[in-house]
Amino acid sequence: MKTMYKDIEGILRANRFVVLTVVIVSSLSTSFSSLLSYKMYQEGKGGTFAIGTDGSVIPLKWADQNENLEVEALSHLELFHHYFYGIDASNYQGNIEKALWLGDSSVDNVYRQKKADGVYNRLLQYSLVQKVISVDTELSIREGGCSFRATVIFEIDRGTVTDTYELKTSGSLVQVDRNFPNNAHGLLIGNYFENSLRRVNDKY
Repeated sequence: MKTMYKDIEGILRANRFVVLTVVIVSSLSTSFSSLLSYKMYQEGKGGTFAIGTDGSVIPLKWADQNENLEVEALSHLELFHHYFYGIDASNYQGNIEKALWLGDSSVDNVYRQKKADGVYNRLLQYSLVQKVISVDTELSIREGGCSFRATVIFEIDRGTVTDTYELKTSGSLVQVDRNFPNNAHGLLIGNYFENSLRRVNDKY
């Protein structure tokens, strides 16, 4: 014979079952969402830039910066040497300004020494065209930065005569905040030296 108490007991059991089911499903859903979010965070952290096929930096794409350090360093040094040594009477001021964004005071010191030696005055006086042919760079990557040695081949067009030169440079690279568009790779050249310069006869 059914009683009012048995009806209440059945209702309470049903309620407990529903509540327990909801709690378990909610807990599982929350755990799964948290695990998925953590996995996405782990995969996504460490970079917000990608490197294009030409070494340029593409913002707002995900990539691992550490894996791209060598590519960025080589592109940074290629860009610097082209700016600093690929100059003529019409572009040298703009190119030098761009190059100075890529290095510290050691680069500025080399620039000032060249200026004091009359390099840029001769460039203007004789309408010289200095063209970078190639930049061959050796990197030594370590934690926190890297060092480099570069061999730059460039030509100086004097109108009727073109001379080819080989310049050897060296320095270090440290990572800094990216500055678009002035220093897109977030690297800074330090301890910069022009180690040797010689005229070569081989055609490059």
